[in-house]
Amino acid sequence: MINRLTRGLWCWMLVACIPAMAQFEPSIRLELPISQNSEEFFDVTTLGDQGVLVNVRHGDYYSSAPTKFSFKRYDTDLKLLWSTDYKIDAFYEPVRSARTEHYLYWLLKETANEKIAILRVNLTDGAMETYRGDLVTPMDIFHFKVLDNIAYLGGYYRSRPVVVSFSFFDLTSKVLPGLYTNHIQLNNIEVDEQRRLVHVMTDATHQRNCEFTVRTYSYEGKLIRTVNLDGNKHSLISGKLLPLNDDESLLVGNYSNDCTPYSQGVYITRIRNAASPVGESTVITPTEDTRYIDFSELQNFFNYMKPKRQQKMIERLARRKDQGKDTKFRYRLLVHDLVPTDEGLMLIAEVYYPQYRGSSYPYLGAGRSFDRYQEGYRYTHAFLCGFDKKGKLLWDNSLPIPDLSSYDLNQMVQVSRQGNTTILAYPHDGEIHAEVIQGGKVVREQEKYSLKKLRENEKVVYSENEQLEAWYDGHFLACGFQKISTERSLAPPREVFYINKVTRIPDDPDTRPSSRSASPDDTNATRKTSGSKQK
Repeated sequence: MINRLTRGLWCWMLVACIPAMAQFEPSIRLELPISQNSEEFFDVTTLGDQGVLVNVRHGDYYSSAPTKFSFKRYDTDLKLLWSTDYKIDAFYEPVRSARTEHYLYWLLKETANEKIAILRVNLTDGAMETYRGDLVTPMDIFHFKVLDNIAYLGGYYRSRPVVVSFSFFDLTSKVLPGLYTNHIQLNNIEVDEQRRLVHVMTDATHQRNCEFTVRTYSYEGKLIRTVNLDGNKHSLISGKLLPLNDDESLLVGNYSNDCTPYSQGVYITRIRNAASPVGESTVITPTEDTRYIDFSELQNFFNYMKPKRQQKMIERLARRKDQGKDTKFRYRLLVHDLVPTDEGLMLIAEVYYPQYRGSSYPYLGAGRSFDRYQEGYRYTHAFLCGFDKKGKLLWDNSLPIPDLSSYDLNQMVQVSRQGNTTILAYPHDGEIHAEVIQGGKVVREQEKYSLKKLRENEKVVYSENEQLEAWYDGHFLACGFQKISTERSLAPPREVFYINKVTRIPDDPDTRPSSRSASPDDTNATRKTSGSKQK
């Protein structure tokens, strides 16, 4: 098993469209050997038809040698275009990265003070620039975004949220106003490149009442609008913004009923982009502007269950509804960025739960003690919701992802669209699992395609941290760690970080509708008898 302390993987996604009917086959393979003497973290950034960028971070926990970045850009045939290295100054540590259309950024920070450095890598030719400065205040950083020539760093100082803007022009920092308050948690930071706006989302709990707030700042850091969504009945857990035009945006996410991270359903609300005076708030009243959609109202949310279990859940919810009772769900969601569609938008979320392992041991006294520690995350299914531009639910669908687990909480399901068809795909045990849907209907049920195609005398004996990314023109990119053995060889298996270009093979256009398909007449109807399982 690969040592998780010395191996890491992150993959960014740039979604491409692919035809609805396709098979997948690995066509070109790139292998990068893994060092046994140092820490290595691999970072893959897809660049559409411009290729792919691979960043390897080298370091040694037990050595005083500086950490080194190795950047390599490949074309769409995985042929090397350029390569460059960067040694990180002593006392600096990599914190977080961000990407824009033309650049990749790495935030570096000294641990003992407020000094920072931001490395900017030009994706075209590998040219690098470093911007150094000081933060206004010490802080633990959890969010890092870049808009033009300003970086926005979000985190905490003395348990209070702080967002700092750092200018690449004059290397100065300043704190964005209105955030440094008790009992507030940073939820998300989004940048709107077209309108040059920064949206900071927070949630807070006051006397058992939860409040979700979106603060919008100008490029220069001026607070221009505050939107409060009171959580008297429903508590918003996450929020993703999709601008419709210069006048309004849609805010979409998941919510709970009790100020917990456990989701009861999804919501959507319209935000008017009229600026409010600084210090005042534009309050959105949930009863007028926000639509809450309980999971039991979705037609296909529970399709990940086996038929008998699903039927029992449906009957259980029907009984509770007849008795005038609500069902409390306890789902955890990983919400993707919103996907614009011709009708409005598509919301994608993956349902997961933490995995724990425990052990008991005797201690002085009576009985035994029991310890639990988290060892990763297990996924159950993904679901999708289509909305129009007015916030009306048009359809929903789901994709079962059984037996899929990950040490880190990553987006596993990839989504590609062409017209009114959507392909959902995810990697598992060296295979691609793919399904084709059309709104609330399943056009082609889930099928598996092997990714373990190597030389004739080789085989994969172990895989870890598998990632699948939609790339360009119907191609996918698969990457991860593998151990590969050679037949009739006494040498130990070699360990590599692999990148596979996965090519689409056209399939038979004649397909049978799935038995799991929702009836077109029922797509927008409220489920009369539906069910769910508490986690």
